[in-house]
Amino acid sequence: MAENVKMHAVQYERYGGGAAGLKHVDVPIPTPNKDEVLVKLEATSINPFDWKVQKGMIRPLLPRKFPHIPGKSISPLVLCNGIFRLLHSLLVDLGTALDVAGEVVRLGSDVKNFKTGDKVVAMLNPTSGGGLAEFAVARESLTVARPTEVSAAEGAGLPVAALTAHQALAQSAEIKLDRTGNQANILITAASGGVGHYAVQLAKLGNTHVTATCGARNIEFVKSLGADEVLDYKTQDGAALNSPSGRKYDAVIHCASGIPWSTFEPNLSANGKVIDITPGPSAFLTFALKKLTFSKKQLVPLILIPKSEHLNYLVQLVKERKLKTVIDSKHPLNKAEDAWAKSIDGHATGKIVVEP
Repeated sequence: MAENVKMHAVQYERYGGGAAGLKHVDVPIPTPNKDEVLVKLEATSINPFDWKVQKGMIRPLLPRKFPHIPGKSISPLVLCNGIFRLLHSLLVDLGTALDVAGEVVRLGSDVKNFKTGDKVVAMLNPTSGGGLAEFAVARESLTVARPTEVSAAEGAGLPVAALTAHQALAQSAEIKLDRTGNQANILITAASGGVGHYAVQLAKLGNTHVTATCGARNIEFVKSLGADEVLDYKTQDGAALNSPSGRKYDAVIHCASGIPWSTFEPNLSANGKVIDITPGPSAFLTFALKKLTFSKKQLVPLILIPKSEHLNYLVQLVKERKLKTVIDSKHPLNKAEDAWAKSIDGHATGKIVVEP
């Protein structure tokens, strides 16, 4: 591939602006470092974290240099508070528009496990290149092979969303996804969304009874994913998170926002946990308070720590049709702002995908 060849990419030049703040540009195709592969992108999925960064909602933790291609550079910030310093060190590897699938077209000198022409799924390194572009570089350590049975769109949905659901269930909630563990009662909020729809399916691979919340229009959809009980979050019981069968929850995979601890607590079993996948300051305060008071009921802020073996496991589940990526909509790269706006709207069912 010739040097200095340009590619189409999408970037923004300041905080705020939403979909209207995205600009279409031509920029050089990135060059992989020795431990990276250059991928010709076939699909990229959008996560809410992407536009939250643009909006400046986590600006103190993840300041940007502009212009910014979603998924590109992050400037480190020295943070004095220990817990936020830890949060920054973990989040810095998550960036935005990181979920991609495509074909390897160039190898770094130290890459051993891939060759040109391989189809892959990857979580991008934000210091190397963004997913809203025609090409991106990915670390070999967070790239996995994509079987022919898994489409690019299906694969691109997995990295952030499915890995988050997997970590919440298998690690934080300690659910064995081969049905060998004791039965557990699980609540999944916002179960029709990107993380939620994976969480329902993965939970049902374990020995679980799943209660889920969603909007009225998605009740049958969430049931089709395997949920045993589904609550309309706008009803009285849904707002109170009351299980129709009267069960107490051993774990809550909390994919929504705006629900206080006081609503969760009476619905938890004696040792119940709320795993918050988008923790804010109040979540960390509740986490600390419950630890300090030795409460058996806990709130667990989840910070995604991606691992290639877990991503490969999820890809294999899709191949075996034990897990599915539900595609809300697909958008061409030259209309990426439509995908961005749809994610900001907050009512997507499953994943929003951009295709170059």
